Amino acid sequence: MMSTARTSPVAPSRRSQLLAAGAATVTVVLWASAFVSIRSAGEAYSPGALALGRLLSGAVALALICLVRREGLPPRPAWRGIAISGVLWFGFYMVVLNWGEQQVDAGTAALVVNVGPILIALLGARLLGDALPPRLLAGMAVSFAGAVTVGLSMSGEGGSSLFGVVLCLLAAVAYAGGVVAQKPALGHASALQVTTFGCLVGAVLCLPFTGQLVHEAADAPLSATLNMVYLGVFPTALAFTTWAYALARTTAGRMGATTYAVPALVVLMSWLALGEVPGLLTLAGGALCLAGVAVSRSRRRARAATPDEPVGPRPEGASRSA
Repeated sequence: MMSTARTSPVAPSRRSQLLAAGAATVTVVLWASAFVSIRSAGEAYSPGALALGRLLSGAVALALICLVRREGLPPRPAWRGIAISGVLWFGFYMVVLNWGEQQVDAGTAALVVNVGPILIALLGARLLGDALPPRLLAGMAVSFAGAVTVGLSMSGEGGSSLFGVVLCLLAAVAYAGGVVAQKPALGHASALQVTTFGCLVGAVLCLPFTGQLVHEAADAPLSATLNMVYLGVFPTALAFTTWAYALARTTAGRMGATTYAVPALVVLMSWLALGEVPGLLTLAGGALCLAGVAVSRSRRRARAATPDEPVGPRPEGASRSA
């Protein structure tokens, strides 16, 4: 009977892990594709207008899904995390990142913003009690080295400003704060609810840019506007929902480390979609990013219990430290 009690939850746990991994994969692929779309839309839209248009497109898509699924309002305990993540991540982050990428070259922006996953791990450990297992720390170190390599290989001469670097650093801090605030909310509300109302909070925060959006949309080429709508529907509505789904099933630090796959995918997508052939240093950096993600998400195999060892439940938190 003791054996049955221990093995019964294995199947659903394994299924949950696979679904979370799939959701995380969807997120990083769509977030990587966003860099290609931002490059196009950013030529016609200012940072605030682009953020507002993206958030409004995402909010409409999410609201329609909520109506179809008959999702109600999030429970009261979830609102604090939703509001904080909406202000920091959906609102402030998107405006500041768009602004920063107009001040610095793509390589510098990628390098500075990739401080975010490290901040997520540290804040998660401090505020949420998340563990910092050696594999996670080692994987993040390898991935960050890869991100630095990609950033240096893509950096242009004289394309950066101190102001732009500060903006990108603020974006990284807002990203980390938003993720850590979102995690507790997912214990009370669904991933769809947290994403929908976080997006709405961000859109409300960006409403002062309405005049710019209307004025610029009248003159923008159709391709730029379509890229803005794409950013709202897929990298925002869909990818932020799959992110929240996966975040609810793992630690903030582990999810943050997963986003180190984004630079490698951006290099690949730029190669395929824009014909930008990466150099050997860029490819090496991308490989390091992916290797680090693999290490950070790997888990140590559990040692089989000997007949003399107890087989009862582990102490609280013991199974989450790997």
